[in-house]
Amino acid sequence: MAPPIDLLSPSAFRGSQPHEQFAWLREHDPVHRHTEPDGSGFWALTRYEDVRAVGRDPERFSSQPTIMIDDPRPGGTFGDHRMMLMADPPLHTRMRRLLSREFTPRAAEALRGRIAELATGIVDAVAGRDRCDLVGDIAGEMPSFVIAELLGIPLEDGRRLYACTEALHSVRGHNRSAQAAAFEEMFGYSQKVWREKSADPGEDLSSLLIAGEIDGVAQDHIDFFLWFLLLVDAGGDTTRNLVGGGILALFEHPEQRAWLTEDLEARLPTAIEELLRWVSPVIYMRRTVTVDTVLNSTSLGAGDKVVMYYGAANRDPTVFADADQLRLDRTPNPHVAFGGGGPHFCLGAHLARVEIACLLQELLVRCPDLTPVGPAEWPDSNFIYGPRTLPVRLRR
Repeated sequence: MAPPIDLLSPSAFRGSQPHEQFAWLREHDPVHRHTEPDGSGFWALTRYEDVRAVGRDPERFSSQPTIMIDDPRPGGTFGDHRMMLMADPPLHTRMRRLLSREFTPRAAEALRGRIAELATGIVDAVAGRDRCDLVGDIAGEMPSFVIAELLGIPLEDGRRLYACTEALHSVRGHNRSAQAAAFEEMFGYSQKVWREKSADPGEDLSSLLIAGEIDGVAQDHIDFFLWFLLLVDAGGDTTRNLVGGGILALFEHPEQRAWLTEDLEARLPTAIEELLRWVSPVIYMRRTVTVDTVLNSTSLGAGDKVVMYYGAANRDPTVFADADQLRLDRTPNPHVAFGGGGPHFCLGAHLARVEIACLLQELLVRCPDLTPVGPAEWPDSNFIYGPRTLPVRLRR
């Protein structure tokens, strides 16, 4: 019997991704025609190979006009200006080149010392307390501080901008006024940074973007805003949600937590990859079909929406043995938490791994008695996955 299929409701992603739905779809309807109350509907992809194939084929599956299921509202775009996530090669390739050197494995490793210092400071700030919110007080702090330093803005401002991204991730219509206010705040702040860095550039990503050119054309203040929004938003999603969701997974699997902490430094890199697979912090990305085509024996028409569900692909039993078990020693682990390769492979993947490693190392060493003291709360989102709050006790 098919379970009710609803991949749009935020309730399907509270506490767990809808793995029962994903499992049925993978086996019986891997290219599933999903209805959409206020739209044309979309094709939901749940098999690993289909998700990877679509993500690596921008000629047939475009990132324009958006990577969200909802189509842009009338007047909701910026004309010829485009965010990198919503561009296809060759434009996407040229845009990515502006910052690619800043996010290489070598560049991420060069920041490890500073990120470790930030991790120490974050845990220092809560170490004297009995309880705290793991997400707001710890997991959310790290990416907020790192992206603030990279952009050349105060750390406190990074924290405030992170709060804005929470509102932006809510399902459309759930809190429209809060979303509009968050968007306006982000835009206004980016314009302030644009003016200040234009007048007094520094050694930061903001100054680099302002001075950057694509095909000899300078970036204007709208281009800068789209970059700023992308870096603040995407720069926080994976780290915050992986740490929050990952610690929750360790609470739920004490035998795996015990195995990890027996030799934390040696085992943490492999464990992080499994937590990325298990949590799958970004739920989906959309593509739009450019020409009539066939995918997994299903005919798709030009203009159709195709949605890649990473959490479903990361539990595909044809790729991952014991896919529904958390195995922190899993290797190899070809998860698609960062997009599964192709031109849109996550630019900040290497940096996110360093942030996650430093924060988990600091937290698990200094707070070995870390325990939950209440249920997690979840955001009204079907796009990102991870607890919004998680009350914890830091010590016995």
